Amino acid sequence: MQPNKARTDLWMDLALVVFLIALDVVARLLPHAPGFLPIAASGLFAARVLRIPALAIMVPVLAMILSDVALPGADWRIQAVGFAAIAIPAVAGIATRRWGGVLPTAAVVVVSSILFFLLSNGAVWAFSGMYPLDLSGLTQSYIAALPFLEKAMLGDLFWTGVLFGGAWLVQRAPALARARF
Repeated sequence: MQPNKARTDLWMDLALVVFLIALDVVARLLPHAPGFLPIAASGLFAARVLRIPALAIMVPVLAMILSDVALPGADWRIQAVGFAAIAIPAVAGIATRRWGGVLPTAAVVVVSSILFFLLSNGAVWAFSGMYPLDLSGLTQSYIAALPFLEKAMLGDLFWTGVLFGGAWLVQRAPALARARF
């Protein structure tokens, strides 16, 4: 690869990382339906399109850290589990980079949403003091959070469609502009 091309590719990757982090932070700070955020989708998208896929893990984690500065604090243990859980789509995206198409991507999104739900609500159960530390308390925690799972999964699927669909349109914009309908 030519040095100038490699440098340009790196700057394009970094620009996308900054854009996705900014999108995530703004979306998290503006009013939104609980859990209906682009953070998981942006991690998956970054993992699939960046030339340096490891940068994708920075996208959701830095977005959460930066937006947490302006949001009320939670128990650091719950936040740590949340940071790890929100990085799952990026890690899954790296592992499945070769999987093309809508259905495999949607499957990764759904599995990532469920894992986030299980980990984050398990942390709430374990560290918040809101639930008894037994199987009954864990069950209560998951049942109480079920409405958030639905919204988060719908948000993850929606934002994944927006990001991948937007990229598809951008890549085909010149061809679409030349098309005669």
